[in-house]
Amino acid sequence: MTTLFWIIAMILVLGTLAYLRVSLLTTTIAAAVVMTAGWALDIVGPISWIVFLVIALPFNISAFRQNMISRPLMKVYRGIMPEMSTTEKEAIEAGTTWWEADLFAGNPNWKKLHNYPVARLSADEQAFLDGPVEEVCRMVNQHQVSHQLADLPADVWQYLKDHGFFAMIIKKKFGGLEYSAYAQSRVLQKLAGLSSELASTVGVPNSLGPGELLQHYGTPEQQNHYLPRLAKGLEVPCFALTSPEAGSDAGSIPDFGIVCKGQWEGEEILGMKLTWNKRYITLAPVATVLGLAFKLRDPDHLLGDKEELGITCALIPTDMDGVETGRRHFPLNCMFQNGPTHGNEVFVPLSFIIGGPKMAGQGWRMLVECLSVGRGITLPSNSAGGVKTAALATGAYARIRRQFKLPIGKLEGIEEPMARIGGNAYLMDAVTTLTTTGIDLGEKPSVISAIVKYHLTDRMQRCVIDAMDIHGGKGVCLGPNNYLGRGYQAAPIAITVEGANILTRSMIIYGQGAIRCHPYVLAEMESAFDTQSGQGLANFDAAIFGHIGFATSNFVRSFWLGVTSSRFSNAPYSDKTKRYYQQMNRFSANLALLSDLAMATLGGNLKRKERISARLGDLLSQLYLASATLKRYEDEGRQTDDLPLVQWAVEDALYKLQASLDDLLDNFPAGLGGVLRVVMFPFGRPLKRPSDVLDHKVAKIMQTPCESRDRLGKGQFWTNSEHNAVGIQEQTLLDIIASEPLHDKVCKASGKRLPFMWLDKVAAEGKALGVLSDTEVQLLERAEIGRMKSINVDDFDPAELRPEMVSTTAQERAA
Repeated sequence: MTTLFWIIAMILVLGTLAYLRVSLLTTTIAAAVVMTAGWALDIVGPISWIVFLVIALPFNISAFRQNMISRPLMKVYRGIMPEMSTTEKEAIEAGTTWWEADLFAGNPNWKKLHNYPVARLSADEQAFLDGPVEEVCRMVNQHQVSHQLADLPADVWQYLKDHGFFAMIIKKKFGGLEYSAYAQSRVLQKLAGLSSELASTVGVPNSLGPGELLQHYGTPEQQNHYLPRLAKGLEVPCFALTSPEAGSDAGSIPDFGIVCKGQWEGEEILGMKLTWNKRYITLAPVATVLGLAFKLRDPDHLLGDKEELGITCALIPTDMDGVETGRRHFPLNCMFQNGPTHGNEVFVPLSFIIGGPKMAGQGWRMLVECLSVGRGITLPSNSAGGVKTAALATGAYARIRRQFKLPIGKLEGIEEPMARIGGNAYLMDAVTTLTTTGIDLGEKPSVISAIVKYHLTDRMQRCVIDAMDIHGGKGVCLGPNNYLGRGYQAAPIAITVEGANILTRSMIIYGQGAIRCHPYVLAEMESAFDTQSGQGLANFDAAIFGHIGFATSNFVRSFWLGVTSSRFSNAPYSDKTKRYYQQMNRFSANLALLSDLAMATLGGNLKRKERISARLGDLLSQLYLASATLKRYEDEGRQTDDLPLVQWAVEDALYKLQASLDDLLDNFPAGLGGVLRVVMFPFGRPLKRPSDVLDHKVAKIMQTPCESRDRLGKGQFWTNSEHNAVGIQEQTLLDIIASEPLHDKVCKASGKRLPFMWLDKVAAEGKALGVLSDTEVQLLERAEIGRMKSINVDDFDPAELRPEMVSTTAQERAA
């Protein structure tokens, strides 16, 4: 029995040390202490000591360990893991890691998360939102844009230029606004809630485009020439990356430039002939300056010994001879300017390269670094803004629209999709806020930007489908009063652009995350193939043994957190959010363990096992989404009225995480899934999807004017103006709620139960009975007008719907 207790003690000591991630030397000393106790109890004999020393000493003597253990392991590692290509290496090194690395490490530091600064707008940024952004929203008639003009009106274009909408990222010294990433996000959210064309037009120049690239890499001459002109709207930029043959695989672009001598302004200079054929380029039809990505070649070695210089970025004025701006694309009835651009052997000076000739071949790094920022702002913000507006608009409509003598929002079948819209609106706003906080702290979060691009555009599309289902014919019939239909049509565009979602999920999120976020893998890869510094073996030894300890710790953590359902793990609060933090501790350890086992069993083949990578990426992604939600709850003062929104969002994210984990274990390589399931889910899957009760609470918030509802739709365009159907409906919601007790008063006075319709007739009867004041009569009459406007749909003269009518209007406007 004493021996059994001693064995248990040794296991507990080693397990605890592994859980706490103490050093190898400390672990060895602790094990020696337990061995000494066993010696004193006559349990451990000389042979046991010899075995212990034979194992312990080599691992703790670095010179011996490096030469006898790490050197052979490094040879095996080189055989399993292929050396990274230059393109892969540049992509991996381009961005930075931030909070996602903590989530990947198996032991999130929640204090660190909550210590990140609370995102706030400056006085100038708030004034811009309240002034020019509000005004341009008033100016836009979305039906006119999408059906009549096939473009933003000329006065809107001019207003955007005059008020610096294209200059939010440009520094003040060049005449720009120099707004924070958070402010840019809030602007785009507000615009997107009204018009995807408006948000896209503003978003692109402030995302991946010439302005961003010039500020980071441009020569002083390029910056001083272009940035003030971009800031004033004298130049309209676009950036041409995508080709018919190279969409998501941007690194394989066929467009090329040849270094050569040619004539420029009457002189022979060293330049390059550019040939390109680009598609799907936003703002290309109206751009005055074209950012161009191409592969630069130097066959005559005019710049040096290297013939293939690599991807390069240049700025090309679109009025140059040979630059051909194609006709417009027609992306799913979304009328933002988008089209092709071509050029055949267009000769330009080398000074047209962004950053000058020294940046030839550096374009891929430039693009990846800038894309990690822009991709983290524009599409996620547009998606969040669209869903926030849809959430409140759907809540208002569900409260106004009645069927079966009830507001449809009280029907359980309607509550379910409503909860998905409301919960996602809260989560998506939280995610954009946390992500832009990181960017404003100086991060270039390539992994996070891929996460938020994929998951927020995906959730946006699903929420718009839910909103369409709730609105029925109101959403289907297009017209000035339809605030959903065009967004529904346009949703797949966000899914497709800036890295198609299928590719982003299956390759990019985990492909970059596994290397960048893991505390040891990148160091192992770099040191294993380091033949120059003389430190390759020592660095590999430190990385590989750190990795072994890390994996051991995560196995112990996964087992212990599974057995205890993580109830004893760290959480920063003891309120209703406590269990969420604890469950995330568990899943973080699971992610870290599964990543190591997947890499160990598949090696370099892991990147070809896209469904394994996708599910591992899901784990990291959902942890990020859930943690952003908890961060928002903390930053907004832990408003308990918002708890249903917080709970729905976190429970949905963690349930999705659990589903991906379950699928991963079912398909885990080397037959390890069954064993790992026992370790991670010893008592079965612990989580359930959000409950019906929670759905009801979220749906109720969406339909009831209150502070929680205000926070859910904060910053969107709710003004009751001529062309804002959502703003008009918001006023109707207030009128309908105020009318209900008046309706009851008339019913009581008349002695009959009147239907809640024809409120103008109810008003007349109430006035005749003497139970309503003139003000109350006016309220009921106004409520009836708003009610009918909300539930009716638009109709048109057949001639207005003919394509030639749209064509004629566009031609007249162009003339």
